[in-house]
Amino acid sequence: MRYGKLLVIVAGLVMSSLAQNDADGPSNEKAQKTYKQALDYLKQHMNGAALDSFKKADKQDEGHCRGCQTKMVKYGIELGEWKTAETAGEEMVAEAQSAKEQALAHYQLGMILRQEGFEKHKDEIFARAHEEMTKALASAANFPDAIYVDGQILAHLKQDDAAKKQFEQFIKMRPADDPNRQRALRYISEPELARARMAPPFAVTTTDGQRVSLDELKGKAVLIDFWATWCVACREALPHMREIAKKFQGQPLVVLSVSLDDDEQKWKDFVAKNEMTWPQYRDGGFTGRVATLFSVRAIPQTFTIDADGVLQDQHIGDAAIEGKLKKLVARARDVQVRETPKQ
Repeated sequence: MRYGKLLVIVAGLVMSSLAQNDADGPSNEKAQKTYKQALDYLKQHMNGAALDSFKKADKQDEGHCRGCQTKMVKYGIELGEWKTAETAGEEMVAEAQSAKEQALAHYQLGMILRQEGFEKHKDEIFARAHEEMTKALASAANFPDAIYVDGQILAHLKQDDAAKKQFEQFIKMRPADDPNRQRALRYISEPELARARMAPPFAVTTTDGQRVSLDELKGKAVLIDFWATWCVACREALPHMREIAKKFQGQPLVVLSVSLDDDEQKWKDFVAKNEMTWPQYRDGGFTGRVATLFSVRAIPQTFTIDADGVLQDQHIGDAAIEGKLKKLVARARDVQVRETPKQ
C-alpha cells in the first residue's frame, strides 16, 4: 500500500486553497528562465529535476516566488524531500500579510509537518505540526479544517482528551452529511482510529440512488474497484469482479465499482448490458474526487478496507484478492458481534 503517497494526495486536496497558478512565478529575469525550465521538466515527468529547478528559481528570486514554493511543497512531499517542503512552507509564512493569509500559511506548514510525521513516525515533528495549527487558529479561530487536522495531530501525540475536544468543536461547525464530520464522530468514540492508516472519507450516490458513505459502512469490509469501459484490462477483469460480488452477496462486504468514464450514457449502457448489479458510481476520470483521494493513476485498481475503515491492500490489475476478502469478512462478522448490544 502506497500509504505515504495517499497521504500526499489527501494533503494536496486540503492545501489546494493556497495553490497558485504557474503565472504566479518569479519576478527576477534569471529566475523566470529557471522556472520555465522546471515546468518543462514536469512535462517530461522528470519531477526530481523539476524540483531542483524550482528550488533554484526560488533562491534566485530571493525567496519570493510563490509559484516556486507551491511546487516545492507538492513535489517535496511527493519525493520525500521534507527540508525543501518545509523551507517553502516557512517562506509562505514569512510572506503572509493578512490574518487570513497567515492562517492559511501556518496551516499549510502544519500539513507539511503532519505528513512528515506520518512518514518518519516522530513525535517531535507532530509537536511542531500542532504548533503551526495553533498559530493558524490564532489568526482564524473559525477554521474547521485546521481544527480537524489538529485533532488528528493531537491523537498521534496520544493526547486523546485534547484531540476529542477538537473533533467535538469540528462537528459543531460542519453539516451532518459532511464525510469528515462523520469521521470525526468516529474518532471521538474510538481515538485509536485517528492514529491508524484510515481510508479517506467519502460519500457518493450510486446509479440506483443509494448513498454510500465509507464511515456509515462501519462493521463491513469494503472493496473499491476503479475501472473504465475503455480499459481493456478492466473489461477482462469484469467476470472476476462479477463473481466476487455474487460470491459475497449477503455477507458483510460492500463492493463499490468507481468508473473513470467521461461519457455517462456509454457507462450506464455498459453497466446495464453486463449486469453489473452491485453499487456503481461514475467519478469522471483520473481527476475525479474519489480517484484523487485514492491516488489512482492506473486501472484496473482495487483497494480493500476493513470493518473499521482501515486501509489494507491495494492491487493494480486483476489480482487474486478473494483470500484477503474472506479474512476481512470474517473480521467484519467479529466486529458486528462485538458491537451488537447484549440483551
